[in-house]
Amino acid sequence: MISFSFFPLPPEPATIHESPQHSLHASHDMDIDLAHHFLHDSNLTLPGETLTSSHAYMRGHGTYVHNEEVIASVAGTIERVNKLVTVRALRARYNPEIGDLVVGRITEVQPRRWKVDANGRQDAVLMLSSVNLPGGVQRRKLESDELQMRNFFEEGDLLVAEVQAFFSDGAMSLHTRSLKYGKLRNGQLVSVSPALIRRLKSHFISLPCGVDLILGLNGYIWVSKHVKENEQEGEEGFDAEAVYSNQNDEIDMPTRSAISRVTNIIRVLASHFVPLSDTIILDAYEWAMEQDADVSEMLHQDNSFALISAVRGRK
Repeated sequence: MISFSFFPLPPEPATIHESPQHSLHASHDMDIDLAHHFLHDSNLTLPGETLTSSHAYMRGHGTYVHNEEVIASVAGTIERVNKLVTVRALRARYNPEIGDLVVGRITEVQPRRWKVDANGRQDAVLMLSSVNLPGGVQRRKLESDELQMRNFFEEGDLLVAEVQAFFSDGAMSLHTRSLKYGKLRNGQLVSVSPALIRRLKSHFISLPCGVDLILGLNGYIWVSKHVKENEQEGEEGFDAEAVYSNQNDEIDMPTRSAISRVTNIIRVLASHFVPLSDTIILDAYEWAMEQDADVSEMLHQDNSFALISAVRGRK
C-alpha cells in the first residue's frame, strides 16, 4: 500500500530589517565603534545583515556592498580599523601574522626541528636554532643538542611561542627565544574560535585570584597557576632544568578551583560568542565570586545565561 507523507512548507526567506542593533547609517557621528555596538546585543553578525553605509566606511573581508550599504557575507564578529569594516568568520581557521603569540602542542620531532599543532591550516615549525638551550641563549647549536631534542620538547608537550616568519609553503616558523616563551606546565588548555581572541597590548594576563592566562591568538588559551617572575629565572638568568621540566608543581585545592572556574568562564563566554579580553574575563570572574557560583554548576544553562547577562550589563 502506498502512503503519502506531507511535509511542512519551508519558511519564507528572512528579510533584512534595518533595526537599531543591526543597521548603522552614516550620520553626524561617523566614529561609532561597530564592535562595541554589537557587544551589547548579539556580539556577532549574520550573512546578509546591514552593517553601515558604504559612504561612511570601506568594506573589508567578510563584507560586500549592495545599494550603497556594507553587508556581512559571513557569520562572525565585526572589527573596525579607522574606516575599514571587516567581519572575522567564526568557523575560519587561524590566519597567522608575524609577531602573533600562539599556544601549540608538539606533534612530531624531526631532524633539527619540531612540528607544532597551532590550530592553523598546517602544522607550524619550531627550529632547533629558534629555542633557548642550556649554556647560553645565543650559543651555536651543536650535534649533541640535536641528539637531545626530546629533552627539550617531545610529542604532546604544550608551549607558547611567537610567529617569526613563514616558509615558502605558508607554514609558520615559531621561536621561543624569550624566557616568557617555552614549555607550559601547571595548568589547563582551553580551545575557542580564533575570531573571539582580541588583540591586546599583552596576551599574558595575571588575575587577582592567583591564575595566569595566556590568550593565544590562534584560539588556544592556557590557564595555569600564577608564577612569579623571579621563579622563571635561575642565578644566571636561565634555569634549563626548570624551563624544560615535564614535572608539574604541587597545586593546592583553592588554586585548582580557581583554574577550573576561570576555564569554565571562558567556555561559557565562547559558547555565546563573546569576544575575549582581560577585562571581560575579570568581570565574569568577579560576578561568579559575588554569586558564590559552584565550579561544577557554571556550565549549566541557567547559570551560563545569567553570567552572560551580567557581563553585558557591566559594559
